[in-house]
Amino acid sequence: MAAQAQSLSVLPISASTSQSSRKTLRSISSFLGLNLRQRSPVSSFVGKELAIGPLSSKSFALKRQPTVATVLLSLPTAKPEPALSDKLPRWSARAIKSFAMAELEARKLKYPNTGTEALLMGILVEGTSLTAKFLRNDGITLFKVREETVNLLGKSDMYFFSPEHPPLTEQAQRALDWAVDEKLKSGKDGEITTTHLLLGIWSEKESAGLKILASLGFNDEKAKELAKSMDDDIVLSYK
Repeated sequence: MAAQAQSLSVLPISASTSQSSRKTLRSISSFLGLNLRQRSPVSSFVGKELAIGPLSSKSFALKRQPTVATVLLSLPTAKPEPALSDKLPRWSARAIKSFAMAELEARKLKYPNTGTEALLMGILVEGTSLTAKFLRNDGITLFKVREETVNLLGKSDMYFFSPEHPPLTEQAQRALDWAVDEKLKSGKDGEITTTHLLLGIWSEKESAGLKILASLGFNDEKAKELAKSMDDDIVLSYK
């Protein structure tokens, strides 16, 4: 790699180069750790050349920005009663990933909150769960949901930037809490799945997520059909 970098040709800066172009070249060279060499003692930038040489490991290390990743272990549900805190079921890995993708979708659309529509998109972005497959087989795709979301809620201000973790709307929070309650009521072992999450969205009658699902053909009969396999998601593989 070093030999290749040494063999790169230099980029001359001529007298015809505009001042703005010169500033751009200087900025690029500074950012990349390159050197501006002057071939002859003339004024301004005339006769200078941009020499591309290998970067030292030290300069590269200084310019690298750390990558920050957030790993979720659970979802933000209402505080349980102390007597139940040690008995709460865990969320499945797919449900947790779906929630993380929901936050990302809210940020992509520059929305200030993570709503039920974002939770729905998160399930489809994750894509490997039984719930996501059920929705796709029914013609409910990420593209359609995203399009319906913009039609229903509109576009955000282009200069607005969502927080890193857009807070849940009240309806989205209740959808998560519904999923936990439903799992507890069932008395069955296992995790809270994306099916619980989707049916939690469907339980919020005035939510954007329900309206979008209904507009795309989802109904109570399909919800009942999906509910029959509510606990099966944990046995699916990620292949």
